[in-house]
Amino acid sequence: MTNIAVFGANGTIGSAIVREALDRGHTVTAVVRDPAKVTERHANLTVTTGDILDAQLVAAAAKGHDVVVSAVGGGDGPGHIATIKPAAVALTEGLRTLGGQAPRLITVGGAGSLRTPDGKQVWDAPGLPEFLLQIMHAHGDALDYYRTVTDVDWTNISPAAMIEPGTRTGSYRTALEDLITDDDGNSTITVEDYAVALLDEIEQPSHRRQRFTVGY
Repeated sequence: MTNIAVFGANGTIGSAIVREALDRGHTVTAVVRDPAKVTERHANLTVTTGDILDAQLVAAAAKGHDVVVSAVGGGDGPGHIATIKPAAVALTEGLRTLGGQAPRLITVGGAGSLRTPDGKQVWDAPGLPEFLLQIMHAHGDALDYYRTVTDVDWTNISPAAMIEPGTRTGSYRTALEDLITDDDGNSTITVEDYAVALLDEIEQPSHRRQRFTVGY
């Protein structure tokens, strides 16, 4: 049993991560701004109030856990810019204060910086709307920051280009920097199987201080 704290536990991806963790028998603390919005009920689930942008509150919420998961988003483009990299900094600074007792950090990343078959990156595709580019680059800036961090045990997991709620199959493929596509060039993963991959990484660490990506 692993003791996991999940920031953003009431979001689409965060709630799937909480559910997958509970189904596997882990203990979960949901760290959210508004506990009333967490509808999941389970004997192994605790809900607490916290702010991922406050390093001191991050440290308080993380203390005593084995793993901290950040599934926090920002809504629209400007919201992501205001949230994703600042959250990365606050998470890192908060965990640093715990020294050798700091839990492992696993964060939900973005697909924009992944490499496409033509050698470019996803965010280089023509015609992408500005709000989507802002979201992609917010995640890219956070990843660039994590790659400078050597004293916190972090992992960043990028989804496929398209991630939506769907079916939990328990199957997926992984890569490091390359966008995963099927034979038709589609890059997809369900939220449920993304959560499977994230919990697999918690249970069997394979990408310490790395970004990796999951898709079908």
